[in-house]
Amino acid sequence: MKENLYNLMERGVPRYTSYPTAPQFSPAIGAEKYRIWLSQLPVDAKLSIYLHVPYCSQLCLYCGCHTKIVRRYDPIERYANSLLKELALLGETVGRRKVVHIHWGGGTPSILGSEKLTQLAGSLQEIFDHSDLCEHAIELDPRHVTRPLAQSLAAMGVNRASLGVQDFSSVVQLAIGRVQSFETVQDAVQQLRDAGINRINLDLMYGLPFQLIPDLQHTIKLAHSLKPDRVAVFGYAHVPWFKKHQRLIDEDSLPNSSQRFEQFQAMREQLISLGYEQIGFDHFALPNDSLARAANTRKLRRNFQGYSTNEGDALIGVGASAISALPYGFAQNSPDIPSYAYAIENGCFATVKGVELSKDDHLRGAIIEHLMCGMDVDLQAVTQRPHKECLNDFATEINELQSFKETGLIKMDGLRITVTEKGRPFVRLIAAVFDSYLQRNASGRYSKAI
Repeated sequence: MKENLYNLMERGVPRYTSYPTAPQFSPAIGAEKYRIWLSQLPVDAKLSIYLHVPYCSQLCLYCGCHTKIVRRYDPIERYANSLLKELALLGETVGRRKVVHIHWGGGTPSILGSEKLTQLAGSLQEIFDHSDLCEHAIELDPRHVTRPLAQSLAAMGVNRASLGVQDFSSVVQLAIGRVQSFETVQDAVQQLRDAGINRINLDLMYGLPFQLIPDLQHTIKLAHSLKPDRVAVFGYAHVPWFKKHQRLIDEDSLPNSSQRFEQFQAMREQLISLGYEQIGFDHFALPNDSLARAANTRKLRRNFQGYSTNEGDALIGVGASAISALPYGFAQNSPDIPSYAYAIENGCFATVKGVELSKDDHLRGAIIEHLMCGMDVDLQAVTQRPHKECLNDFATEINELQSFKETGLIKMDGLRITVTEKGRPFVRLIAAVFDSYLQRNASGRYSKAI
């Protein structure tokens, strides 16, 4: 059985922040189709807005995001102006609809500077109805959090901040090109709380070079002392064929799949012992946090930002490489910044690829989201089909699930599939059974399941 589990750990599968996943996006979906989809959103549709800032001041070797290093402010200012113009385009199609969630990601969003951040936030308030806004979140590099920045973020309505910690070990930090002391992170958290931003998330990672379990446990101890509401525990995805800068990481210093699994389990057990509830497979939250409440009331969602409380009808991605999730399909902006800016400057959306959702896509996407968020799914309830018909439709998948059942990763009661606690770390693999696009021999395109 141990051998079977090890083989599973070695498999690469999508993270299922969407279904179909990004490799299925094609140029068949362009700017005009995206514009039509936007115009078809009902006037009472509730929206979530994601703004992507693809710039950083220095390179982190582990990074898998769409970002680039910039030393001057000129390109950042030009990019911010392109974001303003894209928001104006959105105002012409979906303006005055209610926004329930805003999220700034990157890259390093704060690199825009307080003035441009405030200007963009003001534009969002002019274009959209904020009366039902539940959360306004931003991802931050703790090395660049200052008192004036924190005050500006609070003034523009930010009420949650996610800080990238990764690991407090100096050896690991040197190996990944991300050196920041505990005191730096502690100071950033204090600056945010002093400004009134009290909802704090910390992002940690396992599977990094030279990481050892005692060091990870020390990192969690220090992180917990900062009293974050949420802790995300991400597995480092080593994909040097996709992110060339990762070639600077010595592969011999990386833990193998079995060691990665042991690292995650040690972190999981420690966080639970400290009072956090496990959310999905890689998030942890205090019981009174909205993410934990959403999980306990089966309202947890999964999107391109990971696990979310977002109950919007559509997610609108703004910026280079940003992806929009609409009832009709997914649409992605050009990841090439000059191409993105050229389209926006000429009054067009910058959509370069996407996928239109079929009925089967909607159905399988719902099944996968149930598994990823609630750790169970009732196939008959989701499909609303007679038992015999549902059994026939998913005969191949049910047969493939037997191996997970035999290893104790799932339980099956008729057409109800429940992921066990033992199986929770493997939920991506279990969900992948329902991915009709996934080629079982092409797992090298994705990061390892553990």
